[in-house]
Amino acid sequence: MIIGLHHAQITIPKGTEAEGKDFYCNVLGLPEIEKPDSLKGRGGFWLQVGDISVHVGTEAGFDRLQTKAHLAYQVEDVSYWRNKLEENGIEIIDSVPIPNFERFEFRDPFGNRVEIIKEL
Repeated sequence: MIIGLHHAQITIPKGTEAEGKDFYCNVLGLPEIEKPDSLKGRGGFWLQVGDISVHVGTEAGFDRLQTKAHLAYQVEDVSYWRNKLEENGIEIIDSVPIPNFERFEFRDPFGNRVEIIKEL
């Protein structure tokens, strides 16, 4: 029996951890959590999102613009995030409407698709 979601993982290009931390920790405001010592040599970093962690790994030779795979961050104020991302030079992509949800998408600086969503 599956009882929950422990973590999700995305990847960024090898060697871009500093830029990744700047975007995810400073722009999105997600706190970094320490990786276990046994995994520190593999690159990347981990983030805390509510009671779930997001593992940001590194991967070379992958075109992130060619996939619809994504994480959706649940927020309280969609307009706040739209404005904050635009202020940081992130292009907003309007999503196909879903009843009872307000949402939009964007690509992080590495091409990963990301969704911001609020249940109405």
